[in-house]
Amino acid sequence: MPLSEHEQRLLDQLEQQLHAEDPKFAHTLGSDPANSFSTRHVVIGVLIAIVGIIVLLAGVAGQLIPLGVGGFVLMGGGVYFATLRKGSPRSGAGNSTSGQSKRSKSSFMSSLEERWDERRHGQ
Repeated sequence: MPLSEHEQRLLDQLEQQLHAEDPKFAHTLGSDPANSFSTRHVVIGVLIAIVGIIVLLAGVAGQLIPLGVGGFVLMGGGVYFATLRKGSPRSGAGNSTSGQSKRSKSSFMSSLEERWDERRHGQ
């Protein structure tokens, strides 16, 4: 069901306001989660996981427990590397802006509530 012109304008205004108040959060919401995985990371991670499986099987076949454990760790590391997201925030980078983003989100939510009330009273 398509949006009416009025609803589309409101949505556009909300999007512009979100970009103005918190561009990082807006970019996070706007990006598609499927595209946020790095293709290079996925390919390398899968290759590492396959090598880990081969090493694990070689360790089991040869009854070499350390080799099997190493293969398992390698396999897990490959899966972890494959699921890394590009542009992952560093642990220290987000600490200084956490209070600021909470404030902008609350003001964003209050403006959404105000617009919702205006829309409901206007109809």
